[in-house]
Amino acid sequence: MRLKKWFFIFLFTWAGAVLSQTPELSPMSRISVLTSGPGDILYSAFGHSAIRVQDPAQGIDVVYNYGVFDTSGENFYLKFAKGRMDYLLQRRGFQYYLRSYEVENRWVKEQHLKLSVEERNKLFKFLENNNLPENKVYQYDYFTNNCATKIWDVLKENYGNGLVFDETYLDQGFSFRELIHHNIKTNTWGAFGIDLALGSAIDRQATPKEHLYLPIYVMHQLNAAQLNNGPLASPEVTLLESRRREKPSHFFTSPLFLTLLLLVLILLVTYNDFKRKKRSRWLDFGIFLFTGLAGSLLAFLWFLTDHIWTVANYNILWTFPVNLVVAFWIMRRSPPPWVGKYLLLLVFLLVLMGVLWLFGVQWFSPVLLPLLLALGIRYLAARFFIRTGQTLTT
Repeated sequence: MRLKKWFFIFLFTWAGAVLSQTPELSPMSRISVLTSGPGDILYSAFGHSAIRVQDPAQGIDVVYNYGVFDTSGENFYLKFAKGRMDYLLQRRGFQYYLRSYEVENRWVKEQHLKLSVEERNKLFKFLENNNLPENKVYQYDYFTNNCATKIWDVLKENYGNGLVFDETYLDQGFSFRELIHHNIKTNTWGAFGIDLALGSAIDRQATPKEHLYLPIYVMHQLNAAQLNNGPLASPEVTLLESRRREKPSHFFTSPLFLTLLLLVLILLVTYNDFKRKKRSRWLDFGIFLFTGLAGSLLAFLWFLTDHIWTVANYNILWTFPVNLVVAFWIMRRSPPPWVGKYLLLLVFLLVLMGVLWLFGVQWFSPVLLPLLLALGIRYLAARFFIRTGQTLTT
């Protein structure tokens, strides 16, 4: 009986080891890169990349997707704010993958990689190993480590010097911010938020390889790259077409409409202040409170997080964090004389923003222009009232 018991233990152990091994792909197998078009939601607006492995001989047709994030993890939002967001690899059946893009009305194109059976098996085993729980999580970065950049990184890790990047595949190079605006319109809340939160680091021109943070450029590079002195991939074929549809324009809910509205409001209140010779302290307090809070957030992203793209953000010149403290001085009926000088400093900072923009240090959202004009006018008006002693309000 003891011998029989050990025999079954050995049998089950051996069977488990065999079943856990990655199967060998047959000569009928194919590996391809899938590129998907943009979606309507902000995180999907830049498209998507994934790797497909299929082998009819073994009934395999799966997609390896490095673009999955899990919001249910511990302290997800705190980690996201601090720039420590984890993404993970997900393996999914191809039909389910394709169906999800059909539902979202997004096109999908496929490029077959020209790999030998040995090269296919090497990549397949690498992906299967990456899909293990202990290996599937990686630290995400907007521009250097996402679902699209992972495609080239995975291929390079498997094929080394045999894989050659074509530096000439671009007709024209762009900055990171320009590439963002190719996919998101300037007068949208998504673009406005990105332009406000990300600093001058994204205004330099991206290298040809850095363009690969966008899936469409991965697709273009695969058409140009070489593997072992031959083409890496076949030209793309369309698996799924997107249906044309008109996207409604909502100007009255856009950030530009809001900044124009604020300009009109501040001008009207300021005009009325001069007419009545009384300063509306509530308006000055609101402006200082809002800009101070916004500036504190930008300072947090710049100095207290691991984000590398939120540093050197000169939006902090108009969202000045010190305003949060000065707000309680500006609220007084008779602020001390230094407040007038401080208001002049704020006007200087607005002018400095224009100089930095003019010399290409940082590109600022044009949506801000009405608001910046309103702030400049209000700061000068408040300074006039403080200097002349007209500080009473209703």
